[in-house]
Amino acid sequence: MILIDYRDTSPIYEQVTERFKMLILHGVLHPDEKMPSVRNLAVELSINPNTIQRAYSELERQGYIYTVKGKGNFVSDDGRLLFKYKEKLLKDLRDICKAALEVGITEEELIQSIIGGKADD
Repeated sequence: MILIDYRDTSPIYEQVTERFKMLILHGVLHPDEKMPSVRNLAVELSINPNTIQRAYSELERQGYIYTVKGKGNFVSDDGRLLFKYKEKLLKDLRDICKAALEVGITEEELIQSIIGGKADD
C-alpha cells in the first residue's frame, strides 16, 4: 500500500504522509476506516515507529485522520478534503506562476509548460 523511495530527497515521514493523503483522496481508504497501527506499519516498511507517528500526526493536523484513544487512527469523514486539496494545489500553482512571471517567463511559456508542450513548438 505504501512504498518508500529512498532516492527521493523528501523526508520519509513526508512520503508516508503524501501516500496516505492520495489513498484517502482517491477513495482507497474510506471514512472511519482504521489505519494500520504505527507499530505494524513501521515493521512492514522497516522504518522507525517515530517516523510513522510523525506522519500520522501530520495527517491528523491536516484533517485526514483522527485518533481514538486506545483504539487507533481512523480516516476522517470530512467530505471537503478533496476540495481543500484542490484549493491548495491551485494556490500553489498561482504562486509558482507569479514567481515565474517575475523572473521573465512569458504567459505563453507557462501555458505551454502546463499543457505539456514546448513554447517553441
